[in-house]
Amino acid sequence: MNKLYSLARKAKTSSFYLWLLNLVLLRAIPFNKPHRLKISAISDTEISVTAFNKRYNQNHIKGIHACLLATLCEYVSGLSLTMHLPANEYRIILKTIQMTYHYQAKLDVSVKFKLDREEIEKAILVPLKTEDAVFREFTVDAYDTASNHICTGLINWQIKAWKNAKLKIS
Repeated sequence: MNKLYSLARKAKTSSFYLWLLNLVLLRAIPFNKPHRLKISAISDTEISVTAFNKRYNQNHIKGIHACLLATLCEYVSGLSLTMHLPANEYRIILKTIQMTYHYQAKLDVSVKFKLDREEIEKAILVPLKTEDAVFREFTVDAYDTASNHICTGLINWQIKAWKNAKLKIS
């Protein structure tokens, strides 16, 4: 995971490393590979990800599939958490996802998700000092290239220190 942090840090200022980060994430998260989600911008506080309206992402009426839109919202918020919380110290698991669809996605769709270090500290790290797990819900809005509000995702994550995780080995 340290390599991912290093790559993400370099991707903030280099188009080559942004391309490389996208390539690595396609391989690291095979579920998302067929959808070809693309990080279009990354900074210390914000990540932008795009889903393209290509045949492989379409539903039966040639719009972007609703499940892909849900994946897009989950992906950007989870990636942002992963960039702020070291994977060797914290376990991040999707608890619930709730989607509200506003407009049919006939164009490419992008999401911008903002999460700063202060919010991580106040809402997650401080409570984890006294609790086994923290549940944090994030709102993620997706817009198409014509600025139509496509959907809103409410993504609820469980964050837990690995030392508090109960692992069942079969």
